[in-house]
Amino acid sequence: MKIGILGSGEVGRRLGKGCIDLGHHVMIGTRNPEKKEIQEWLKDINNKNQAFVGSFAEASAFGDLLIIATLWSGTENAIDLAIPTNFKDKIVVDTTNPLDFSKGNFPQLSIGFDNSAGETIQSILSDSKVVKAFNIVGNPHMIRPDFPCGPPTMFICGNSEDAKKTIIETLTNPFGWETIDLGGIEQCRLLEPLAMIWINHYIKTGSGNHAFKLLKK
Repeated sequence: MKIGILGSGEVGRRLGKGCIDLGHHVMIGTRNPEKKEIQEWLKDINNKNQAFVGSFAEASAFGDLLIIATLWSGTENAIDLAIPTNFKDKIVVDTTNPLDFSKGNFPQLSIGFDNSAGETIQSILSDSKVVKAFNIVGNPHMIRPDFPCGPPTMFICGNSEDAKKTIIETLTNPFGWETIDLGGIEQCRLLEPLAMIWINHYIKTGSGNHAFKLLKK
């Protein structure tokens, strides 16, 4: 599968490498294809025929499946630069959290209660199938998370049952997660605050070695 990723930060590069390891072809879209981090990412890829870098528009046109891995403050602009018509009828994975850092070291959610980042993206990309995933864990553990209690739980949501099934079969389960579908895209109102628990614990402990797991009996 061809996968386009908007965003060349740590999340985009980590998910890109994971997708390539699964055999997919990946293009990362970025404002600056020449920046040091993305060029080092390209050098680290074993199969050079699977990894590409381009503009946001080139990445969105390239991908049969798209992943948004931008900072929330730049997400809408990145979608504009990527040309919204390039998203039509495609599955779009939203990894974002709407964080506001203006009030000190502990970020706050800039959207909540009656809206969410995921719903905002779905409203902008009304012809796409948005699935929220990978927003509740730090990027070092997004691919094949290794914890003593076994695979942690990746909660996802979205309005398209087929799109969620594709993400589970193509990404979350092959990456080593237990996956639980919470329902429609409005469940982002739960997932984005859940990410704040992960973030706050990370800030207080200085360690990102934690993830969520739903226990059952």
